[in-house]
Formats: sequence, structure tokens, C-alpha cells
Amino acid sequence: MEQFMGQPRLPKFAVPKHYDIRLKPDLSACKFAGFVSIDLDIVANTKFIVLNAAELSITNGSVSFTNQGFSKVLRPLKIDLVENDEILVLAFAKTLPIGIGVLKIGFEGTLNDKMKGFYRSTYEHDGEKKNMAVTQFESADARRCFPCWDEPACKATFKITLDVPSELVALSNMPIIEEKVDGHLKTVSYQESPIMSTYLVAVVVGLFDYVEDRTSDGVKVRVYCQVGKANQGKFALGVAVRTLELYKNYFAVAYTLPKLDMVAIPDFAFGAMENYGLVTYRETALLYDDQHSAASNKQRVVIVVAHELAHQWFGNLVTMEWWTHLWLNEGFATWVSYLATDSLFPEWNIWTQFLDELTEGLKLDGLAESHPIEVEINHAAETNEIFDAISYRKGASVIRMLQSYLGAECFQRSLASYIKKYACSNAKTEDLWAVLEEGSGEPVKRLMNSWTKQKGYPVVSVKVKENKLEFEQSQFLSSGSHGDGQWSIPITLCCGAYDLQKDFLLQTKSETLDIKEILGDKMDATFTWIKLNVDQTGFYRVKYDEDLAARLRYAIENKFLSATDRFGILDDSFALCMARQQSLCTLLTLMGAYREETEYIVLSNLISMSQKVATIAADATPELLDYVKQFFISLFQYSAEKLGWEPKQGENHLDAMLRGEILTALAVFGHELTLNEANRRFLAFLDDRNTPLLPPDLRKAAYVAVMQRVTSLNKLGYESLLRVYRETDLSQEKTRILSSLASSPDPKIILEALNFLLSSEVRSQDAVLGLAVSREGRETAWTWLKDKWEHIFKTWGSGYLITRFVSAIVSPFTSFEKAREIEEFFASRTKPSMARNLRQSIERVSINANWVLSVQKEEHLANTVKELAQMN
Repeated sequence: MEQFMGQPRLPKFAVPKHYDIRLKPDLSACKFAGFVSIDLDIVANTKFIVLNAAELSITNGSVSFTNQGFSKVLRPLKIDLVENDEILVLAFAKTLPIGIGVLKIGFEGTLNDKMKGFYRSTYEHDGEKKNMAVTQFESADARRCFPCWDEPACKATFKITLDVPSELVALSNMPIIEEKVDGHLKTVSYQESPIMSTYLVAVVVGLFDYVEDRTSDGVKVRVYCQVGKANQGKFALGVAVRTLELYKNYFAVAYTLPKLDMVAIPDFAFGAMENYGLVTYRETALLYDDQHSAASNKQRVVIVVAHELAHQWFGNLVTMEWWTHLWLNEGFATWVSYLATDSLFPEWNIWTQFLDELTEGLKLDGLAESHPIEVEINHAAETNEIFDAISYRKGASVIRMLQSYLGAECFQRSLASYIKKYACSNAKTEDLWAVLEEGSGEPVKRLMNSWTKQKGYPVVSVKVKENKLEFEQSQFLSSGSHGDGQWSIPITLCCGAYDLQKDFLLQTKSETLDIKEILGDKMDATFTWIKLNVDQTGFYRVKYDEDLAARLRYAIENKFLSATDRFGILDDSFALCMARQQSLCTLLTLMGAYREETEYIVLSNLISMSQKVATIAADATPELLDYVKQFFISLFQYSAEKLGWEPKQGENHLDAMLRGEILTALAVFGHELTLNEANRRFLAFLDDRNTPLLPPDLRKAAYVAVMQRVTSLNKLGYESLLRVYRETDLSQEKTRILSSLASSPDPKIILEALNFLLSSEVRSQDAVLGLAVSREGRETAWTWLKDKWEHIFKTWGSGYLITRFVSAIVSPFTSFEKAREIEEFFASRTKPSMARNLRQSIERVSINANWVLSVQKEEHLANTVKELAQMN
């Protein structure tokens, strides 16, 4: 027995080939019974069969093994369920015969409320609360539904049969072949699936409406949603049909199943899950309502649908060999979802927003507590923590960097070869590199190992000396410490114009270039602006010397640079300032150059930066806070006035998103005119939910503005928002309100808002959306987290959402005392699946604390801030 305990992987002496699974969920008692028959190939001498099972009870006398060539039924001497290792060990009296046999197991389980395994989700129908049964198996929770070899490399075929109440819709990965009704129950049988991993098996049982369409080659596509919401599924349906066609051409392989169902689930921990042929979603990621969804909701639906459908090839058809290579699934699906969105909605300019993915990846990877893209996973339970910005966002960013280096056509050709080569099997990161290397003739593996096998990324320092550019790379850390990583960096730079460009690979610590080589006689090298990492395709930061930085500031003010490059210069400057490699004065002066900025992506980043800078400035020099706020208000005024409150006829999607974000920022910084107008429009909205005065794109801004004036003595605005929350059945509206409630500056109101998150009125998937408290509420939120920790841990501790509670409430602090206090509190209250996230959050507090200390020492800060605040 002991030999199987504490192992990262299952032993290899038995290989599953086919599963026949029968499940009978009881939706009122929240239990299920099941029976599985597994065709096994015994490939080595063994007296044991070891597979995964968790939170199941094995039915007495139900376990047997029969070898194909022998009629004798073998029964195990001993059956052991090892809960810690989530394995089921069957010990037989004699060595099992080599070859194919059939293992049969009967079992029972609970339809849990933890949003993993086989679980229950609740919904209302005709005013009555009902349960649906749903599966969520990635990464290691199929074992909570049926005993299986629950590892991505153990691919098999699946035949599923469900016994369910006859009035319900029952879905699985494959189309139905037979449905037998017997009174109140029906037995539904599905076609056998192609070969696939256990984490992609899926079942959904509940009451649904659907809308349907077909692709040009006959694949039936449906969107299922709660009864009465079918219209809200039409937009996603259209996106799915077009996306399947697009990927068929891009990957040069058709979608492999006869149907694709997409289902909106009311309780869902992730954004969505790519189960083969039966993709499950949060309602906010699939449903779109013309009247009440915002432009940002529309964009989210497209990106998420494109992401999940990309997995039907990248993940489902070709699957990672083990969770170490999770990034192959997630990084790719993230990157290609932008490719698809850009093809479907070119007017959205979506690649500029890819920079959000890049920045989030850089932020997390700037921590000493980051991890490499390819990360050792010693137990499937550890995978929860790597569904993070490294696997998704850094993963997607290094793919974009590689595509840009190899060229789009060569990259696409090689991807198609990779999918053909590894279809219906498993691959590792190096398998992809080998195919790309063969297709391009470039040393892809050597180039990419430096990006996937070590954590972190470089900052390239560039200075100009006598017409020579000197480059030097070093590891960037947000703490300002020095790391010792070294990378192969695809450098791109342009001088004075986008047609004067130079690309090279920086493989050593430093390098020198002659500017004259690039410029020839076209320009005077002494005044020409020079921008590295053109359009931010590289996963690195750039630090310019003072001379080059001043030239770039001039280029920004005179609108010589693209939006992506304006974004990059600002983002790098902010990161360098946080790492104390540049003063806050320098950053604020640079921000001042963006007064006439109009592009969504640049302003959106400027807004999130300004909120962070305001917090640091307030904690470092409280007497300057009013000036800092005034400066930011003047910074956003230009575009706020240009956009106004009224949506323009036929305006673009990005302006619609920007208007809401700019007005929200002005409200948070206390801009009186914005607060007054928002409150006026909100009152009109309370009288008439369809008023044109408050379209969906403006609602978040109005809700935040209303909360700015709510106090414990005047709670009217807060109570009105709760009323809207209770009256709407649109998830997107509910999440808009939840994410606004804790923005009040009054600690008593914040406490009330946080307690509301834990009430039965808020689904457990949504509680984490309301944790962004105002600066004034940090201490209240921390005390609340400590007081409620037992309840929070019990409710969310088994999934990945627990990490959101920790990072949202811990990360905004800015003192070393607080970092120590947090560490002490969690010393006895952590568990492996949240340990990495906790260390990252505490590291962020220390980075903030050092930043505050360095800002306090800046001599010219007061003058700079006052001057900037007065400029208009």
C-alpha cells in the first residue's frame, strides 16, 4: 500500500482504454449514484490496480476485474480509499494477467456546493428555487464524480448514460443516441466520444431554453441558458459559429465533434471551461442583453467564447502531457482568442488591448515569488495556483513575441503541423518548439527556454554615447533587487520614424549599435527619438537614459508615436518608479505629457496607475493628496469633455468603454461636477430602468459616484443600489453593483458592503467581485477578513477563489508592520493551494512600503505636484 502514497503520478502498470459511465443524480437529496466499467490494458506484472477517487464511497461488493481471455471474475482482497492522495487502491490475491480486462466499480457521492467535481447550482423557475447538476473537472476533479485515471496523459474513449428526471434537459460531450422515458425518469445514452482526457468529460442536467445554428460543414451549435433568457444567447451563438469556421482554416483541421453546446451556469468558479463539445460558462461570459449589457460585457463574451473554442484544438485534440505544460493550453488559447476577435471585430482594434494581458503578466512576473512558465507540479492539487497570469498572460505574451519574431505565416504553418502531428495524443512544450524549429529554421528551443524555464524577465537599459547606442540587460524585479537571469531578447527599435527600424537578438549581457547605421543621412542623430520594443511585442521592459527619455516625452506630446508605444513607455516608467529606479517626480512629469491622450488602452492604463500612485502619495505625504487628486482630475478632463456623458450616434466600441472608465476615475478622485451629474442620472434611473440617461456603459461610473457620497448617516444611495441588485436578474448588472459597493470612503458602509458579500443574496462565485475597497477601507477590510476567516475558508478554501480574498485585501497595504502582521495571522491558517499567492501578496506589501519610504525622501516632489496640479 505505502508504495503508492505521496506520489505525484499514478503507477503505469494499467492503462485505461475506454470508460462506460452511468450516473443517476438525485437533485432534491443532492446525491448521486454511479457505476463505471473501464476497459484496462494491464501492461506489467502487478497485484494492484491504482486509480484516482475522492469524496466517493465505493458500493460494497461492486468491484470486480475480468480478463478478456479468462472467464473468472476476480474480486479484490482489499479496497483502500486514500483521501490524502485521492487514490483508490485495489489489492488482488494473485498477479493480474497481462492484456485487456474490464474493471467494474459501483459508487456514490454528494452533489456538492463547491463548484468542482459533480456539483449543484441553483436557479429559480416560476418563483421556485431549483437545483441543477453540473460538472467541473479541470484540473483534478473528475475523480470526485467517478473513479478514473485522472491525468491528462491517460486519454481514453467515454460512453455516458444518465438517469434523470424526465422533464429536464440532460447534456454531455456527445450527441444523444437514445432517450427512454419511464414515468418520472428517463435514461439518456450518448454517442461514444473520441479519445480524450478525463478533465474534459462533462455532464449538465437542468431546465434550459436554447438557440441553435449550424456551421457551413454541418456542426450543430447551441447556446443553452435559463428558461426565458434564450434571446441573450444569440450573440454568443453567432460568435461561436464564425469562430469554429475561422479556427478550421487557421489550424487546417476541422472541429472534430458533430455538435458544440455552450451552457450558461448560474454558479461557476472560473470564467468558463472548455469541456469537449459541452463548454460551460459563467452567465456574464456567455449572455448578452442588448438593453442592459455594456460594451465591455460584449467584448468579454467574444474573448471568452474564442478562448474556449480555441481549446477544442489546443488542449482537447492535442493535450498537455502533464500540468507542468498547462501554459501550452492557456497561453495559446489566450493569444489566439485575440486573433479570432480581431478577425470577427476588426473595428475594436483588440490587439491594442492585448497589452492588458502583457502588463498583468509583467506585474506578477516582477515578483521574486513568481514561478517559471513551465513549473514543477508534484501533486495535482498544486495546479489550482498556476491558473494565473503567468500561465495565461505571460504564456500568451511570449507566444506573441515568438510569432512576431518568426513571422505570422511561418508560425501558422508550423502550428497546423503541430496539431496534425499530435492530434488525439499528448505533447510537451519541447514538442511544440521542435515543430516550430523545423518550420522556421530558427533555434526556437534555445531562444524560448530562457523565457519558459526560468522565472522573471529582463529590463533593457539603453543609453546614447557619441552616436552609439549602448544596451544592457538585467533581471527586472519590482522590489528593486537584482536578479541574475539572462535572456535571448528579440530587440526591435525605431529611430524618429516607423520605417527606420532595426531588429536584432540580444543574447549577451550587453551590446553596442551605431545609430548612423540605422539613420544613414536621413536625420540628425542628436535629437531623434528612439523607441525600443516597437508596439510592445517583447516581454521585457526598457529603461532609457535621461536624454532619450526627454526625446520620447517630446514625441508623445507631439503625437509621433503609436498608441501601443505610448502605452509601453508609460507602463515601463511606472514599473521603474515602483522599483525605485526612477523618481515619482519623473513619472508624474511623464504622465503630464498624456493630457491630450484619447486612446482607450493608454487612458485605461493611466487610470489604474493614477489610483495606485494616489494611494502611495497619500500614505507617503498625506499633505499632498489634494494636489495629486487635482492633477489627475486635470489629466482626465480633456478626454472626459471630449466624450461627454451622452453616447454619440455610431461612435466606436472603444469610446463607449472609455467614457465609463474616465467618469469612474473622476468620481473616485472627487470631481464635483461628475459626482453631481452621476447622482442626477442615477435618480432618473431609479424611476425608470430603461432611461436613456443611464445606458449600461455609464452605470458602473454612476454607481461608484453614488457610493462616494454615502455615509452611515446618509445611506440612501447604498440602499437604492441594493434595491436595483435585488430586482435585476441580469448577472452583469449584479456584478456591476457588487464591484461598486465597497468604494465608499466610510468604513462603516464598507463593513456593511463586505458583510453583504457573505449573505445568501450573493452567489459564492461573485463574492470576490466586491472586495476592491477604497483606501479608507483597507483596515476595515483586513479586520473583517480576520473575523470571518473561518467562514470564508470553509466556503471557498477548496477552490482557487480563496486566493482572491487574500490578494484583494492584503496587497493594497503599504507598511512593513502590516506585512509582519499579515504573515503572523496566516502562519497557522494557510494551506498548500494558497501558499504561493499569500507569499506574493505579502511581497507586494513590502514593495509598496519601500516605495512609500523612497517617495518620502524626494526633495522636489511637493513643488512638482503643485505645479502639475495648476497646469490646465
